[in-house]
Amino acid sequence: MKNPVAQNVADFLKQYPPFSSLLINELLDIAAHCKVLYLEKNQILFRGGDATHSDFYIVKDGAVGLSLTSDAEETLIDKCDEGDILGLRPFFAKNDYLLTARAREESLVYGIPIAVFEPYVVQNPKVLNFLLESFASQTRNPYDKERSGRLLSENTIFSEQEVDIQYFQPIKYTRNPITANPDDVLMFIAKTMANSSIGSVIIQQDQLPIGIITDRDLRSKIATGLFPITVEAQEVMTSPVITVPENISVAEAQMIMLKHNVGHLCVTRDGSDKSIVSGIISEHDVVAAQANTPGVLLKQTRRATNNKELKYVREKLTDLIQSSIDKNIPISHISNIVAEINIALTRRAIELAVIKIGTHPPVRFTWVNIGSQGRKEQLLLTDQDNALVFEDVEDSQYDSVKRYFIELAELVTESLNKVGYEFSPHNIMARNPQWCKSLTDWIKQYNIWINTPAEKGVEISTLFFDFDFIYGFPAIEDALTETIQQNISRNKKFFAFLANDTLKNLPPLGFFRQFLLESDGDHKDNFDIKARALEPLIDAARLLALSYGLTEITNTYHRYKKLADLEPQHADLYDECAEAFNVLQKFRTENGLINSSNGRYLNLDELSKTDKVKLKNCFQPINDIQDLIKNRFSLTFIN
Repeated sequence: MKNPVAQNVADFLKQYPPFSSLLINELLDIAAHCKVLYLEKNQILFRGGDATHSDFYIVKDGAVGLSLTSDAEETLIDKCDEGDILGLRPFFAKNDYLLTARAREESLVYGIPIAVFEPYVVQNPKVLNFLLESFASQTRNPYDKERSGRLLSENTIFSEQEVDIQYFQPIKYTRNPITANPDDVLMFIAKTMANSSIGSVIIQQDQLPIGIITDRDLRSKIATGLFPITVEAQEVMTSPVITVPENISVAEAQMIMLKHNVGHLCVTRDGSDKSIVSGIISEHDVVAAQANTPGVLLKQTRRATNNKELKYVREKLTDLIQSSIDKNIPISHISNIVAEINIALTRRAIELAVIKIGTHPPVRFTWVNIGSQGRKEQLLLTDQDNALVFEDVEDSQYDSVKRYFIELAELVTESLNKVGYEFSPHNIMARNPQWCKSLTDWIKQYNIWINTPAEKGVEISTLFFDFDFIYGFPAIEDALTETIQQNISRNKKFFAFLANDTLKNLPPLGFFRQFLLESDGDHKDNFDIKARALEPLIDAARLLALSYGLTEITNTYHRYKKLADLEPQHADLYDECAEAFNVLQKFRTENGLINSSNGRYLNLDELSKTDKVKLKNCFQPINDIQDLIKNRFSLTFIN
């Protein structure tokens, strides 16, 4: 007789790996032994320090957070959604759980006994491979694009320490290096080095390294006349050679070179001079490995003398973003690093423009990034939005001073365009006289936007409330910020228009929970992740932050985190919005990197079922935050 409950469980399991590799009768057998667990919001499934359960779990409905408690503070590390497996620790280790699994909302979870599932792991190579790949790639689901590279959450200890992203990764080096014998004549070794454009040759005996000859040896021992060029290699080689194991990190290689004052390291199978040579690491390899680290990119930016050098840095920054995403560095951390380098690029473009003009600015000024750069959220090479504010001057000087700054802005925006940042399609740039003016004129402009809002005016001005003063005189920034804060304080009309504008972008799901896709144009049948998902969250964060007078925080993620502090009763919603924003940012960034685009339009056919679920899960917070806005702001005030 059919067991309808087991049938329902089996139908659910077969949608997700590794269960999708099993036969229906096998799934029914597993389903018959499953436990169905209902978890209330905040209910604990297992706690860090608990002994591992005899079951592992798969989320049927809802969401389960995995968190680490340190110094009495619980930090969310990961979130498991529909179809996600958790509690796999018994397959890999028998010691206690490291993380706590807590329901983030009302959830249904299936508990699958290890003893029941284990025979199918042994019998089915695909299931075994899934678990092995999961362990090897350090992910719960190696087929899950979003979590590719993420540590097994139940098996890892979380660390908040921020390190240079690539510094502790394995270094790339020359494999199968050129070698010579100890009795070979140095002249022929030197010719080989010159013809092969290499700086070193390993001297080996019986395939084991006994020394090394480098350019430094040729300079110090041969060019000085200390030894004739006809001498044998063993007479001038540096010995013993410093050996290191394969997969050594950049940091370790650099430290060993410094410790032994050498420029080359010999790589062997086990790291000793008693095993076969497998490669060689040079100082150049160490430098090249660090070329994409944030510190090096910042230094290169500050030393750049032309647009070509700035463009090189931005290209390396793209490599850094890709590398960071591959290693599953949190997107908020990546954004912080990228923002600092973007700012440095703009600052250097301004400095080079001043040098090119040949005269110092006639008065003090400040350069303002607005929009995504102002929010420090520009990961991809999208368009530039900026403005310029200069000190007030006498009427007689105004035109000439403004001409200077428009010329300066022309050079800066042209430079940024050559680096890769497209011109603003709406000409919202400092080169436009409308966005290059004195402090008093800017104060008047903000007064118009805030005190006499019109729908079109607010639509234009919203960008200008996401600003970052990145270059120039701080007093100008202070004066403008103070004006904005004073004018928006308790300004119901302004916030009514801003709220109305915020609610124009509806949640991106149709009545039957289908994605709302583009119906025509070049991107027909694609999903506009910017307009339909990111912008509603960005707009809501801006509105709510400004309602508290928070002009100094412009980043969407940090706005929500601050709001969670200010409103504990809505902290869960704000945290969900912050998390959804990061997930959407990652989707867009990955899409842009893959397609060399701005990442705005997603082809949903290219997403896995798991990724589509994760994308949809980001939409509920949009709906909830818009409901909060409807209840909080007097939308009828604009009538």
